[in-house]
Amino acid sequence: MAGTAALAESLLDVAVVSTTSVAGGDICTTTRLRLTDGRNAIIKTRPQAPAAFFTTEAEGLRRLRSAGGAPVPEVLAVDDECIILEWIEPTKPTPDLAEEFGRALAATHASGAGGFGAERDGYIGRAPLPNRPLPTWEEFYASRRVMPYVKAATDRGALTLEQAKVIEQAMKRLPSLTPDPEPAALLHGDLWSGNLVWSADGVHLIDPAVHGGHRETDLAMLALFGAPHLQRIIDAYQEVAPLQDGWSDRIALHQLHPLLVHAVLFGGAYGARAAAAAQSLLEAKH
Repeated sequence: MAGTAALAESLLDVAVVSTTSVAGGDICTTTRLRLTDGRNAIIKTRPQAPAAFFTTEAEGLRRLRSAGGAPVPEVLAVDDECIILEWIEPTKPTPDLAEEFGRALAATHASGAGGFGAERDGYIGRAPLPNRPLPTWEEFYASRRVMPYVKAATDRGALTLEQAKVIEQAMKRLPSLTPDPEPAALLHGDLWSGNLVWSADGVHLIDPAVHGGHRETDLAMLALFGAPHLQRIIDAYQEVAPLQDGWSDRIALHQLHPLLVHAVLFGGAYGARAAAAAQSLLEAKH
């Protein structure tokens, strides 16, 4: 870890007392740092990271933090090789923390994004994420989220041509599948349970793919792989920001994109699950 410590010291201008490997995702190497000034921090590194990979993450974290909703770790330093964040001490998920998070997430969403998309493209995991803005959420979701990954998954062999056609049909009918228009919400964009850090100070958001989108997208992502006390989160969210009628019937719609991302990255049954979700949407409208 000597190289990691030296990198952190050069960016923070503080000596590192010790380093400890931390379990994380399959993309970056994550290390906890104990600093001579008494602070603890975490540094994420990735060999040959794409251009702006870490600076885009830092920009997203700062944007979420400035929203004043769900808590977000402070970005201490960033460059092309790494990002350094304040250390958040994890704790056991509790119903009270879940309710607090539900209300805080509603505040994050309500801070608004100004439009559907983002100023620059980003990443979701190792995958590129087109973000060029479009006038409506339906246009953005179909053109920047679902269809690029339909093509990528088909090219990879993770989606058959028949499955791709089912998803394309659902996208053509997207306006009839969505409720009344809502302003663009500020989204985390990759809100699965692994990107939540439960602590005594609240549930912190990490590893975002920030953009302006539909708030139901973040909630559907929480539901996709499960989150502790999910119903408590949803109920508390709805207390302060009620969702439009039928939102639970649209969960499959919002899960199409993350399922396709997983089909591209991991293959397996994710392509079939995406096609099944699209088919359920088509059948529900008959």
